Amino acid sequence: MKGLYCRAAATDAEPKFLIRETSLPEVLDSHLVRVQVKACGLSPLDLKLLDDVGVPRDLIPVGREVAGVVLRVGDKVSFFQPQDEVVGILPLDSPCSGLFQKPGKLSSVCAAGAVRDGLAAYTALHTLARVAAGHTLLVMDGASSFGLMCIQLACFHGVKVFTTSHSPRQHAFLEQLRPSVGVQDPLVAKVIPVFTDPSALLPPVVLEETGGLGVDIVIDSGVRLQEEESEASKLLPHKHDIISVLGVGGHWVTSHKDLQLDPPDCRLLYLKSASMSFLNHEVWTASTAQQGRYLHILKDIVEKMSAGVLRPQPEEAVPLYEATVAMETVQRRQKKKAVVQL
Repeated sequence: MKGLYCRAAATDAEPKFLIRETSLPEVLDSHLVRVQVKACGLSPLDLKLLDDVGVPRDLIPVGREVAGVVLRVGDKVSFFQPQDEVVGILPLDSPCSGLFQKPGKLSSVCAAGAVRDGLAAYTALHTLARVAAGHTLLVMDGASSFGLMCIQLACFHGVKVFTTSHSPRQHAFLEQLRPSVGVQDPLVAKVIPVFTDPSALLPPVVLEETGGLGVDIVIDSGVRLQEEESEASKLLPHKHDIISVLGVGGHWVTSHKDLQLDPPDCRLLYLKSASMSFLNHEVWTASTAQQGRYLHILKDIVEKMSAGVLRPQPEEAVPLYEATVAMETVQRRQKKKAVVQL
């Protein structure tokens, strides 16, 4: 059996990806399930997080978002039977696999490519922000796979959504975004084109659209900590801009793991009685706690994808022999997602 692995150096050198043969034990543990993987999603590795949870750096399995068919089950497994189609996210350090049955009309490529972003969107909106009907939401970079999931999930729950676009093509895509069923009103109330000047457009447009009150929730995909702009971060919002558009009692969900707030930023959050949370994409798979809730979330996500409520951006699948190149592109952040079809 072939697998994709990462060999990370102890220094800050770029990790190396390789395909190598591996073997599985013939005897299956009584609580385990053996799956023939049909497709797997490739997402950037957070090597610092893997160090924190004690995962060895010498050979790290890559492609943990999987979809496939059950081959064998242990004698104490009751949820699955051979030939069941399943999808799940393999854990970092948990003995629980997180597999659950995949709806038949949902393709393996679509399921493997979208389940992680769907889980992150669900976590950001429900677990962290406590979203409710009537809220207003600002999603940064709405055309990304994660942003698109946030928009669709929020609209399903009756939330008014604003978002930003990073190019004219993304802007046109978001303007034309419609639900697959029901009333064909736009999913997004306002698309803000930040590819010209984020700081000049974002705060005044959001405040104008909300009558000066600000939004209830902001979900970012990274922020700028300094005024100086690097090429990689020039389209990201500045942290002060995000706090400025939050309403009273608002909540900011950030994916920026190294976020630092200065005293004036904290003061502004205090004046608004606003709060913030960090979105860790691996929080469910790095712990054995609340596994029942985790499986419920995954099941709800794939059911919504199967019903057309959530329509992820399609990813063009690559064969296994191109997986190392695809993963290198994803790890360098030149591409946000890749899917390998086996």
